Amino acid sequence: MNDLQPWVSPLTHIPSSLKPLVATQKKHYGDVLHPTRWWGRMPFLFWLVALFVGFLERKRARVTPVMRALLMTRVSQVCHCAFCVDANSLRLAERCGALDKVQAVAGWQSSTLFSEEERVALAYAEAVTATPPQVDEALKAMMKRYFTDDAITEMTALIAFQNLSARFNAALDIPSQGLCDALKGAPHV
Repeated sequence: MNDLQPWVSPLTHIPSSLKPLVATQKKHYGDVLHPTRWWGRMPFLFWLVALFVGFLERKRARVTPVMRALLMTRVSQVCHCAFCVDANSLRLAERCGALDKVQAVAGWQSSTLFSEEERVALAYAEAVTATPPQVDEALKAMMKRYFTDDAITEMTALIAFQNLSARFNAALDIPSQGLCDALKGAPHV
């Protein structure tokens, strides 16, 4: 993993009930993803989390793949989750086909790379991620301008999921996996 040791030890042996998830991770990333070694202490709960994110990432989702990756990357940055920033930056780069947006996410307010719809969604992601959430009437009106009620509901679930994941990983000091090494010099807020 890295030189820093998390304060809760990762599992060295992952429960056999998680073999399908591990096989998928190895196929897509070449290795078991770090969080699996902590979530593996609660296999049933990990399956529920995996099913939740799987539903949000389905082909017929109400939020586009690029928008999902964009929001997940920004929430990861706000929550200071090294693993999540790494994994979601890779996902965003794959979905955009370039690194420019990935490298600009932290400074989205001043970047010209984001559409007005993306800016509103990023502002919403930050507002929902605040503790407590800070979704004011002006932001609600802007969200309604660009998104349906169904899309807003699904987007909120995605942001809430990413908060769960990022806060779990950050609290346990789960390190980056180096999935998006090309972005090591990009600023993270």
